[in-house]
Amino acid sequence: MNNPPKIYVAGHRGMVGAAIVRALKSRGQLNIITRTHAELDLVDQSAVSSFFAQERPDQVYLAAAKVGGIHANNTYPADFIYQNLMIEANVVHAAHVNGVEKLLFLGSSCIYPKAAPQPMGEEALLTGTLEPTNEPYAIAKIAGIKLCESYNRQYGRDYRSVMPTNLYGPGDSYHLENSHVLPAMIRKFYLAKLAQGDNVAAIEADQARYGAIPADICQMIGFDPVSRKVTKRGSVTLWGTGTPFREFLHVDDMADASIFVMDLDAQTHGANTRAMLGHVNVGFGSDLTIKELSERVAQVVGYEGEVTFDTGKPDGTPKKLMDSRRIESLGWKARIDLDTGLRHAYADYLQGLL
Repeated sequence: MNNPPKIYVAGHRGMVGAAIVRALKSRGQLNIITRTHAELDLVDQSAVSSFFAQERPDQVYLAAAKVGGIHANNTYPADFIYQNLMIEANVVHAAHVNGVEKLLFLGSSCIYPKAAPQPMGEEALLTGTLEPTNEPYAIAKIAGIKLCESYNRQYGRDYRSVMPTNLYGPGDSYHLENSHVLPAMIRKFYLAKLAQGDNVAAIEADQARYGAIPADICQMIGFDPVSRKVTKRGSVTLWGTGTPFREFLHVDDMADASIFVMDLDAQTHGANTRAMLGHVNVGFGSDLTIKELSERVAQVVGYEGEVTFDTGKPDGTPKKLMDSRRIESLGWKARIDLDTGLRHAYADYLQGLL
C-alpha cells in the first residue's frame, strides 16, 4: 500500500486554504503540514527555503496571498504586488529545489484584461490592459502563473494553476474597508438591520468580533459610537452604480476543484490536461449585477431598509464571467448555488458572534 502524500497547504488560515484543509481531511488525508504566519513568513526567502528543506512535502497548495477589495487594492498597491510576488517566488522555487513534483497555485480572475470578451477564456491572458484598480495584484498573479509554467518547461515539474472567480463562504474577511464585495455587503446589511432595531449591544458585539466600524459606516446606519445610541433611521450605501456583473463561487466548491485539478492524471486525460498545466478557470457558470446581489443578500440577512449606490465610487471591471468549459470538460462542475451559499455564509458570520 502506498504511503499517503505529505501535503503542505500554504495559507491554511485564509478562507481558501482552510477550505482545502477541510476538503482534504474529509477525504481521509491527514498527512497535512501547515504553518501560521508567525511560524513561517512566506515573504522571507531564507525561512521558506529552510522550511522546505526540513519538511520536504510531496504536494503544495499555494493558497497564501495578500487579498482585498477595490479599496484595499487602491490604498496598498505596493503591499499587494510586493508581498504576492515574494510569496509566489519563494514557495515555487523552494518547492522545485526540494524535489516537490506537484504544486497548485491559486490565482484570480483579475488576471484577465478589463475589456476581455465574455465569458473570459484562458486564452485571454495578456491580450489587453488590466483593470487599473487592482493591476498590481493582477500582475503578481500573472507572474505566479508564469513561474509555474516556466518551472514546468525548464525542469519538467507538474506545477498547475487555477483561476477562481469571486469567492465567498466560511472564513471570509468582514473588514468593512478591505474585504471583498459580498462579505462587506453581509456585514453592512446586518449592522443596518441592528441599528433599525436599536440593538446597540449587538452592534458593539459585532465590532468586537469583526473590527472597528468606520465613521462613515456608523453615520450611514445611524449609530453614534460616542453616545452609544442609534440617532436616526439609517440606510445602506454601496460603492459604484450597481450595474457591473459578477460571478460568485462558494469556497467549498473551490476547494473541491483545487483537489480535483491537483489529482488529475495527465497521462489519463491527455492533451486537455497538458494544456491545463498553464492555468485553468474555475467558475460557477453564471453571474448577476451587484444590485441584484445586494437584493439577495438583504433578503438573506433580513434587512428591509433603503439601499443606495454611491456613483462617485469606482465600479471596477464592467463584467467578469469565467469560461469554465476547460475544467468542466475534465469532469468538474460547481455544485453550491448562490442562494444556498449565501445562507451558509451568513450563518458562518453569525456563528462568529457567538
